[in-house]
Amino acid sequence: MKRKSFALSIVIIAIAISTSAQITGTFTDTRDGKVYKTVKIGTQTWMAENLAYKEDSGCWAYDNKPENIGSYGYLYTWLAAKKACPAGWHLATKEEWSALSTYLGGESTAAEKLKEAGTLHWQKPVSDATNESGFTCLPGGFRNNTGEFYNLGLMCFYWCSTEEDSEKAIQVMIFSHTKHVTISYIEKTNGFSARCIKD
Repeated sequence: MKRKSFALSIVIIAIAISTSAQITGTFTDTRDGKVYKTVKIGTQTWMAENLAYKEDSGCWAYDNKPENIGSYGYLYTWLAAKKACPAGWHLATKEEWSALSTYLGGESTAAEKLKEAGTLHWQKPVSDATNESGFTCLPGGFRNNTGEFYNLGLMCFYWCSTEEDSEKAIQVMIFSHTKHVTISYIEKTNGFSARCIKD
């Protein structure tokens, strides 16, 4: 009986820790009135939605269809993404993305805790997705630097504010079929999603 009680206590504590890790809220962007969900993960506070602020240039709806903005936000060039976050927020750095992944167990498994579960926005079942973190990674696809759109509903591509060199910047990729968070670099003229983190 004592062993069962001890095991039950462990489960309750684990659930409490998991639940307390998610502190949710909202933020209203005064520039356009859009309300974003937010989530605190560890010491970081993130927007729990892809950014959907329209810059004067360097941003597109996927396939140039406005109906895609509501779910997936805009796709931005790196320069546009750097400017797009509202006051008090900024485009996350490579180091901030790495810290997020580390907090969630490391880059080799963190994606399962970041991805939205189910098939509302994913074209294929994401069997390993739990969205335990509340981050709600959304597969907005990307626009390449020749203007073609790819992978809506299949892959998440996010810009980091960190530069690789004068022509390239760091990107974060999360795929439907893997638990990995992949950090790489690519030309700044591609169009990717943006996630803002609180200053």
